[in-house]
Amino acid sequence: MLTTKLKLSLGLAALTAASALAQTQTAAPAPAASSSSVAAAQPSPQPSGWDEWLTKVKNPKITWGGDVRLRNEYLNNALTLSDVTAPRHEQDYFRFRERVWTSIELMTNMTANARLAAEEREWMKPANASQYFSSLGPPAVSRSGFEERYGILDNAYIKWSNIGNVPLTITAGRQDMALGDPDDQFLVMDGTPGDGSWTFFFDSLRATYELKDVKTKVDLIYIDQMALPDEEIPTIGRSSENTLENGTPRPYYLTEQNEQGVIVYLSNKSVENMQLDGYFIYKGDHRTDTHLIKNGDDADIYTFGTKITGTPAEHWSYSAEAAYQFGSKQDSNVVHQYYVANETERRDISAYAGKLRVSYLFKDKMQNKLSLVGEFLSGDDPNTKGQDEMFDILWGRWPRWTELGTWNYATETGGRYLQMNNTGRVGPNWNVSPITGLNVNLMYNALFAPESTPTRDTTGTSATNPERFSKNGNFRGHYFQGIVKHQFNKYLTAQVKGELLCEGNYYNQRDILSFLRTEVMVTF
Repeated sequence: MLTTKLKLSLGLAALTAASALAQTQTAAPAPAASSSSVAAAQPSPQPSGWDEWLTKVKNPKITWGGDVRLRNEYLNNALTLSDVTAPRHEQDYFRFRERVWTSIELMTNMTANARLAAEEREWMKPANASQYFSSLGPPAVSRSGFEERYGILDNAYIKWSNIGNVPLTITAGRQDMALGDPDDQFLVMDGTPGDGSWTFFFDSLRATYELKDVKTKVDLIYIDQMALPDEEIPTIGRSSENTLENGTPRPYYLTEQNEQGVIVYLSNKSVENMQLDGYFIYKGDHRTDTHLIKNGDDADIYTFGTKITGTPAEHWSYSAEAAYQFGSKQDSNVVHQYYVANETERRDISAYAGKLRVSYLFKDKMQNKLSLVGEFLSGDDPNTKGQDEMFDILWGRWPRWTELGTWNYATETGGRYLQMNNTGRVGPNWNVSPITGLNVNLMYNALFAPESTPTRDTTGTSATNPERFSKNGNFRGHYFQGIVKHQFNKYLTAQVKGELLCEGNYYNQRDILSFLRTEVMVTF
């Protein structure tokens, strides 16, 4: 049977053809010629809309390009929160990502777009990725070496703009999508957090309409996301049938459960030097049938939010965003004593979050900018077994402000990478460009935990799995970050990023978590 997405793409193509054919039929027919001399005097007929469309389809305008990214990532203690509690506390590996894309102009204002991406890894230390283990055990046995993963079609969509000569754009298919502040998107950015920064796509239908008279843009979005990479479009190489030496298959996954969503997002710029956004997001989580993805959940999450950004004076800018969530969730990662009596029941969600940035722009030769940032994500109260106060970051699971958070937050969310929650942070940020093409960013944050007990923590069960959290402290620690990025030309960029977290009394130990990333990217 045809999948929903294939039906959608075929329907869109049929609608295009019907529109072009309608233009042909509405054109006035030329009168019949009474003689050859009269026929000779007639001007040559203009090509119909159907002729123009068919000509472009036969002779499309095609553009293409690609990029190659070489990245080394080193981290210490981030997975274990200590260098003495478990093996694999130190990770060192190379990531090789290759992408190639093409865009085909089918007709005026309509393009078909596709992108293919692949990634391989060279593990310098025994790998933390269980898909590369030689055995899941017990005990689990990891290994180092070169890991071939798979290739994936991570973009495949049709974009149609100015439909019917009105400011309406429809984008249908597998597409990247980001809503919110540039480089700081809060809740909608990455539909595939399971593979890190390899892909970001959403399988979705997006309609954007601009109400120019009132300076308002409206986005209506439907999302249908599958957990496994090859669920609907086959991958190049095995992604869901990786068989270990003990015969146990261990699939790669893009996210821990199948997900559906509806988003209504409005942006208004009718007030000078100000943009006001409002949104509603529904996210439905559905645990997959396979038992091999163990940390998925079932949920219906409703989120209302608003954001305001502006430049009130020549050197000042600000951005403030707040959101509230309700609904219900059955999370398999919640520790037994914090759950309801019947663990198959859902808990009611009541959670909230917000973030703030105020910046002073010096507007000097080095483009100095100094900012104060703050953020709050509610945590789950362990004393309310029938309720869940943990804010769900939705599709905002990407390293928005921290790479360390990719791993150390997973220790308190049942292994879900970048499931940020139970966090407060505040601190300064300095950005400067001392020479053309070079950018330096430095940041300090004091980190807090509103709830001293992480209810998704499963440590403390044995001598080899000791307690990692004190459960009587709220200070996560001192966080430091530095980024140096240089763009040599339009083809070549390089970046070095370092992070440190000095653990506070929220943790049972006082170690230092570290992360270092070096990267070179070539674009062509």
